[in-house]
Amino acid sequence: MLRRKVLVALASFSLLGLATGAPAADVPKQSAEKQRVVLQVSDDNPKTWNQALNVIENVQQAYGKENVDIKLVALGYGIGILLLDSPNGGRVQDALKSGAQIAACEVTMGRRKLSRDDMLPNISYVPAGVIEIIEAQRQGWTVIRP
Repeated sequence: MLRRKVLVALASFSLLGLATGAPAADVPKQSAEKQRVVLQVSDDNPKTWNQALNVIENVQQAYGKENVDIKLVALGYGIGILLLDSPNGGRVQDALKSGAQIAACEVTMGRRKLSRDDMLPNISYVPAGVIEIIEAQRQGWTVIRP
């Protein structure tokens, strides 16, 4: 358990430059296995939302879109990134077009009395965002919380 936390922390630090929009010049384009990254968006700060979308772009650029599975899971206060009036709505749509998976937590939606009509088009839904993230981590995905 401690080893996994250390590995996740190291991966987070190594991707820190990717989160800030810094060029990923030293990241290899090819890897022996497909990279799998899940982003947790759980706060109500549009700057953090923008940073998460930067991570998607930069990871795809660094590894090549075909070499990475990347998904953003919005839950709790972070659900705002996926609302129709989100200031990041255009970028969310761009991320979807690039092949990223973008998912809204249905538990959060229920608690906030949101329906799918309140959400951006073309996103997906997961029953519980935190469980989605836990299961992804159990399956070896790198978890990043920008």
